[in-house]
Parts: sequence; C-alpha cells; structure tokens
Amino acid sequence: MMRAFESPAASSQTVGAAGVARAELEPVPQRAAARGRAIVITSGKGGVGKTTTTANVGAALAAAGKRVVLVDADVGLRNLDIVLGLESRVKHHLLDVLEEKVTLDEALIRDKRSDNLYLLAAAQTREKEDVITAQMKALIETLRDRFEFVLIDCPAGIEMGFKNAVAGANHAIIVCTPEVSAVRDADRVVGLLPNDWRPELIINRLRPHLVKKGKMLSVEDVNGILRLPLLGVIADEPNVIVATNKGEPLALDATSETGAAYRAIAAKICGQDVAAPTVSLSGGSFLSKLGSLFGGRA
Repeated sequence: MMRAFESPAASSQTVGAAGVARAELEPVPQRAAARGRAIVITSGKGGVGKTTTTANVGAALAAAGKRVVLVDADVGLRNLDIVLGLESRVKHHLLDVLEEKVTLDEALIRDKRSDNLYLLAAAQTREKEDVITAQMKALIETLRDRFEFVLIDCPAGIEMGFKNAVAGANHAIIVCTPEVSAVRDADRVVGLLPNDWRPELIINRLRPHLVKKGKMLSVEDVNGILRLPLLGVIADEPNVIVATNKGEPLALDATSETGAAYRAIAAKICGQDVAAPTVSLSGGSFLSKLGSLFGGRA
C-alpha cells in the first residue's frame, strides 16, 4: 500500500520533518460504517456551476450529519477551496498525496463550520496530465472507506481531467444551465459515462422571468433532451455570487430559498422521498428549435 494512503492510526505515531508529531493533525474518520458513495459532479461545459454545486451539496450533506469529503479534481485551476472559504488553510494538495510526498491525512482540510466536512484541494501549478488515473482511482477507493460521501468536482471538458475525475466514482450528477450549448455538452458527457450508471440532473441558474417570456429554456425543455432523473433546480440569484465570494455556502443559510433547494437535493441524494424544488413555467418552448442539435431527439 502506498505511504500516502496510510491510516490515521499508523501515521499518528510518526514525526514530520519539522519535528511535529502527526498526532496533532486534525482527526479524520478512519472508516465509514458502510462503503461510501463516490459521486462525480460534471457537465462538459465550463462555467455552469459545478464547483458551487459541489460545495453546497457537500455542506448540506455534512449539515445533515453525513461524513463528507470534497475532492477538487480540477488540477491547474483550483477553486473549491475559495468557494468553501478554506484557501488560507491549503498546505498540500491532491498530487502531493498521489506522489507520496505527504499522507492523505496531512492533505485533508477540515471545514471551518462542520466536523463532518473535509476538502482535498487540487494543485494550482500542475497539469491534469500529471495525474495517473489508476492512482486517482485508488485514492477515491480509500476515501470511500472513510467517508459516507466523496464528491468529486470535475473539470470542464471530456479529456484527461474528466477521465481522472470519473475513474473512482460510482455515480454522477450532471449540472446544466438552461443554454443550448450547455445542454448539448451535458448530453455528450452522459454518453461517455459507464452504461450501467443512471446520472441525475441539477439545472442551475434558471431565470423564471426569462422562461416565462420564452427567452430561456425551461426545465421541461432541458430535460426533454437529457431525460435524466431531476434532483433539483437552482435559481439564478445574486446571493449565490455573494455567498461564493465570501466562501460561505448558501446551503447553510436557513433563510435562503436557494439554500433550501440545495438541502432538498442533499436529502434526495440520501434517499429521502422529498420533492425536487423546481420551476415549471410554460410559454415559448424551445424544444422544436433544439431537435436538430441533438440528432432529432427533441
């Protein structure tokens, strides 16, 4: 077994180069009661809100009492730490662990607000091609033994970064905005996932007033193409940007409707029979216009 994947019990008895006992590290769960779920959060298209979704769904799951680790797989463009407000606490990253420079326990960062939530940050100055897929898969397998949920923030595109992010996962959540290009890219990604997976969908940044005017795709339009189980819909509201800039997930704001939507999504992921918060508005359907872009599947 690689040194980087040592258990906390083993690593706590050794001493780091600076002479600081590793017993002083933050305690990390050693083993989940049952094997955890590894969920890749993906889309194909960049800028649709995968990182914000990962942070908020992870925070909501942790607030519900689940042990959660968030893995930033976007090597070279690290952002998950900022959305969580943990950027000043990052000392080691994903590739440090994979290359056995530090143990997994040294690289994991505990969230400020929840003892149940941890982050494994991406490297900012490395390339996605530096990650060896087999090692990434082994790392996710190890995390599944310690946490109930492993959420993997997938980079944009369908190349090496996507391959590495998917490698250790056993489920996928597709994040899609109500734009033609985003829907087409999401459809492409669904086709690249393992055939035995049944991905679920989050529609992000919906503007109900534009849907009502027929100027934006509706929930029905988007899922008329993707045809995936709907986890929830997140409205496009200024508070999302404000919370992201502050490093404070809206999922923890009891007064926010968007926060409630993230918490409902987390409940559905946990298997609870709750309705997916959604917006269903008629008028100006774009489905007929989209058909030619998806091989006539409108």
